[in-house]
Amino acid sequence: MPEKLRFAVLGAGFWAHYQIAAWREQQGVECVAVYNRRRERAEALASAFGIPRVYDNPDEILDQEALDFVDIVTAVETHPAFVGLCAKRRLPVICQKPMASTLEEAEGMVATCRSAEVLFLVHENWRWQAPIRALAAVLNEGRIGRPFRGRVSFVCSFPVLDNQPFLKELDQFILTDIGSHILDTARFLFGEADRLYCETARIHTDIRGEDVATVLLHTERGAAVTCEMSYASRTEQERFPQTFIFIEGEKGSAELAPDHWVRVTTAEGTHSRRYPPPRYPWADPTYDLVQSSMVPCQADLLRAVRGKGNAETTGPDNLKTMRLVFAAYESARIGQAVAISREEPL
Repeated sequence: MPEKLRFAVLGAGFWAHYQIAAWREQQGVECVAVYNRRRERAEALASAFGIPRVYDNPDEILDQEALDFVDIVTAVETHPAFVGLCAKRRLPVICQKPMASTLEEAEGMVATCRSAEVLFLVHENWRWQAPIRALAAVLNEGRIGRPFRGRVSFVCSFPVLDNQPFLKELDQFILTDIGSHILDTARFLFGEADRLYCETARIHTDIRGEDVATVLLHTERGAAVTCEMSYASRTEQERFPQTFIFIEGEKGSAELAPDHWVRVTTAEGTHSRRYPPPRYPWADPTYDLVQSSMVPCQADLLRAVRGKGNAETTGPDNLKTMRLVFAAYESARIGQAVAISREEPL
């Protein structure tokens, strides 16, 4: 594999701009082409970043460009087809979250890439936020002992529908949009779940899907973890896009509090330290906590593309998150707890 990797981006929407900006923070990679079904959008994005070529046909960009990997940043319903096109050409592929619109599609994508022996990665950046990584280090060091209960909370009234109006039309909204992040973070911190219970609500009247969800996970390590998600909650201070986390362990507690403070309380007292995110000039100040986490996420994915280690968020790993997302929908539908499958896709 050449020292400088060439890649193409499929998609030219809201997140593609920041995705490419984050890739420019990496060494030894170059975006050489952009695809979008609306050519004028691809041209605008390419012009902004000095990318030499644009396409409005996905087969043409994959056949005409000499690529080392492909980054898919399109609408979720296009992911299975685009991943399949890459697998057919044996191109390593990175896919934006959520992986797919259904669990069956997600399982099919993993199976397709496995059969083709193609590296399949998912751009799941939430767990790479600086304060969340700091909190994970507290757990890994055993400072509070074995966690037995936790709460992961993303609750706000941020008008996310203003810059991403397509979200209004989704039959499944918050659990696929922010839930794929929050449930993945819960897996990252607490390990795998063996069952869950979920309730959802629609508070905004101009949307099709749910904008509030509460998920209770029971983990294989014996912890009960509540995941709270809301775009409909008016709070004293708007904290979007921060995630608040509180963990109780056998030796103490750990908390990710507002403004990126991590507090650890044991019998010796409380230790507090702030872990602010890195600042990048290209990041939207409203989203900089999230957008800055794209950089270490992409660095991790890039190591895997280079064959220098395994990425955290592979397709098979993210499939476990997708199983939580769709199990949550099933639980909300039937009003009962749901067991989590561990079967590997064929």
